[in-house]
Amino acid sequence: MDKKSSFPARLASLRKWRGLSQLQLAAAANCSQRHISFLELGRTQPSREMMRRLSAALGLSFRQSNDLLLSAGFSPIWSDTPFDAETLAPVRQALNFMLEQQEPYPAVVVDRRWNLLQANKGTVAMVEFLVGPLTPGAAVNLADALVAPDVLRPYLTNWQEVVAYFVRSVEADAAADATRETAALRDRLLSYPGVQESLTMPSSAETVAVPILPMRFAKGQVSLELFTTLTILGMPQDATLQEMRIESFFPMNEKTRRVFSQWATSGAATVHKRKS
Repeated sequence: MDKKSSFPARLASLRKWRGLSQLQLAAAANCSQRHISFLELGRTQPSREMMRRLSAALGLSFRQSNDLLLSAGFSPIWSDTPFDAETLAPVRQALNFMLEQQEPYPAVVVDRRWNLLQANKGTVAMVEFLVGPLTPGAAVNLADALVAPDVLRPYLTNWQEVVAYFVRSVEADAAADATRETAALRDRLLSYPGVQESLTMPSSAETVAVPILPMRFAKGQVSLELFTTLTILGMPQDATLQEMRIESFFPMNEKTRRVFSQWATSGAATVHKRKS
């Protein structure tokens, strides 16, 4: 949606995107269908309180709610604080604690579109083992790293299954937030070689038989089998924090646990050299 669209057009577009009739939206926003109709026709101007009720009824994120407010001529309600801002220092400290508790296994903090914000030592050890040293300060998008043909794909032995699951989750994100940025990420991922084909492949009997889909990496004599969890912050009051995710990786077997324990004491490069 174009952020410069007028409020009536944006409201109608958001309502249809949610699959709601004017009557259904009116019931959810505690107003009349006539009022919704007049808002969408531009015959009535919304109050700030009505904007709050419409945002809640439409299930909008903080960022979407701010955009809708701006389109109606109101200032945003929700803050959108840069991740490195001083006011978020307590949150970053909490995230650091969570990442440290996950050692020696990988854990990362990402934004809504999988841009890397923080990573622990276990993540660095695994990534440097697989693809080599990272450039300090370089921007990293984990979605691109997973789906593109020349980063993690050569070492992810069940790439097609993992990518099919992951891309479907990004498609769901794009449908949920209806932003151009998430849609652009979805389209970029779908454009990578082999992705469209992976989405149409039937699940193997082995995949269906396991309770959670693992990520299986292999390089040289070292193999890793991991599953992941996603965590969000409770009761956020800021768009940046609402969109933040913490992804933690856990070993599926004792062999993987031993590899990460060795990396924690000797370093990934040393362990790899010994086993090569």
